[in-house]
Amino acid sequence: MNRMTSCSQLRDPCCRWLTCLSGILLVLTSYPLDSQAIDETESLGLLVETLEANDDAGIRTALLKGMLRGLEGRRNVAAPKGWSELSARLAKSDNTNVRDLSTQLSQIFGDREAVQRVLAILKNSAAEAGVRRTALRSLLTQQNHEASAFLESLLDEPALTLDAVRGYAMVENATAPAVLLSRYEKMNPDLKRAVVETLATRKSYAQKLLTAVQQKRVTRDEIPAHVARSLNSLLGQQFVKVFGKVRPVAQDREKLIAKYKKLLTPSRIADADVSRGRALFKKTCASCHLLYGDGAKIGPDLTGSNRANLDYILLNSVDPSFDVPASYKMVSIITVEGRVLNGVIAEEDAIRVVLKTVEQPRVVILKEDIDIRKISPRSMMPEGQFDKMKQQELADLIKYLRTTEQVEMAQ
Repeated sequence: MNRMTSCSQLRDPCCRWLTCLSGILLVLTSYPLDSQAIDETESLGLLVETLEANDDAGIRTALLKGMLRGLEGRRNVAAPKGWSELSARLAKSDNTNVRDLSTQLSQIFGDREAVQRVLAILKNSAAEAGVRRTALRSLLTQQNHEASAFLESLLDEPALTLDAVRGYAMVENATAPAVLLSRYEKMNPDLKRAVVETLATRKSYAQKLLTAVQQKRVTRDEIPAHVARSLNSLLGQQFVKVFGKVRPVAQDREKLIAKYKKLLTPSRIADADVSRGRALFKKTCASCHLLYGDGAKIGPDLTGSNRANLDYILLNSVDPSFDVPASYKMVSIITVEGRVLNGVIAEEDAIRVVLKTVEQPRVVILKEDIDIRKISPRSMMPEGQFDKMKQQELADLIKYLRTTEQVEMAQ
């Protein structure tokens, strides 16, 4: 099939799908991985021509999505020939998807009018929450400081509060620690955790968080193990003096496994509540792991693992870094403007790295924005997960982990 397809061919449904697919692949393979790669400007120009040649909303939507995926995380990309005229027409399309996608692309191409349109959507409290959420994400990806300044007002909108908290991590904002900590006491547990995780992403934020711990505005129990590890790396002895030493669990591995085996007798597990165990899994494990199709895909899917074996469960829970496959080793990235990210590699090409983190399933970082990148032998899974659990809770969780089929979750 030729790289350009005639309008008559595009009337055929099969050809439509092939055209959409070829357009998407054209962008996704345009990165300069070697000297033979297609020039990006040429690739984008061909897609603009294809969009021009078609008025089918389905084809246009597919092509625009492909372009956005191929340019994900990019900023100030040179607009391809013809885009200015085309985008003006697409902005008036009867199809909402076409209008929204073309506006997002125009932002990447540095169109100030498009940025103002997206800012207007973000600031419109009558607009649908999902549309505003997309607008916020696209603006912050472009490092838009006006959107960052608007985050404080979004904290008062329940549908967007969590997005606003997370947004402070994407663009450095000197007001973030004071704003978030002033509201912290009245937040629910999920929002509190998001605040703590956000304030651990930059050294300037982390120092304010540590002060809040000293003042007991944030308790030690509200600092998850993976956040403590990140704070220890960011602040060093300053953190240790307040929080204490973050000692690797591996030093006490055998003692801890023996301790939990003594607690988890067959009779205690038999009397445990498996439905409560599922609720605990949802709270403590599902942010990273899948079990019976429920959860996230950061760590391994536990459904097919050796869960019937108590020793296997304890070893991998007490000391998750004991034997880490290469694909699950933690990667730490510090950007040139000081943002700290810890996750596992989901994708990588010549231009960007895509991380899966505990906080977000997909974080795109341009390689030109990376200052330091380190691969840790440690697992993303935090140590000490069992330490904060009561004996009954631990038994409930273990019983659920050893099930052979899904159960109802306790309300």
